[in-house]
Formats: sequence, C-alpha cells, structure tokens
Amino acid sequence: MPTISTFYGILIRMFFNDHAPPHFHARYGEFEATIDLATLEVSQGQLPRRALSLVQEWAMIHKEELLEDWRLCRANAPPAKIEPLP
Repeated sequence: MPTISTFYGILIRMFFNDHAPPHFHARYGEFEATIDLATLEVSQGQLPRRALSLVQEWAMIHKEELLEDWRLCRANAPPAKIEPLP
C-alpha cells in the first residue's frame, strides 16, 4: 500500500485497485481509519479527534490530488506524493 503523504506522525495511504467508494487510509500510532473522499468522514476504524481534524484539513486542501491518486491506484499505477500539512 503506497504512502502518499506523512505529517505529524500520520501516514496517508491508498491501496492499488481498492474497492469503491473512493477513500484513503490514515494511520496514527495504533489507530487506523478509512476516510471517504466524498464526505471526508470516517467510514471504518477510528483516529483520535486531533489527528482526524488534521487529516480532514489536509484532505480538504488536497481533494483533487486525492481523487487523481484514487484513479491511478484503481488502474494499478503508482499514486503521486501529496504535500503534507505545513
């Protein structure tokens, strides 16, 4: 599973040819969550509140890049790296 961004100890990843709906995976320590790209809400798992807020803020900034990476992963192509939060 490629890591597309890392910030504040949070890893953002996407699986190749993953199932719909479009989403990404966020990992922070022992916590992991699947984030829906349409709503930016957790669809599975959990993250601490602060980590989730950072992930959602980052995802709002990079939504178009995330959607393009989703398309690439669905085609089994490597996704592009996305800038972390400053």
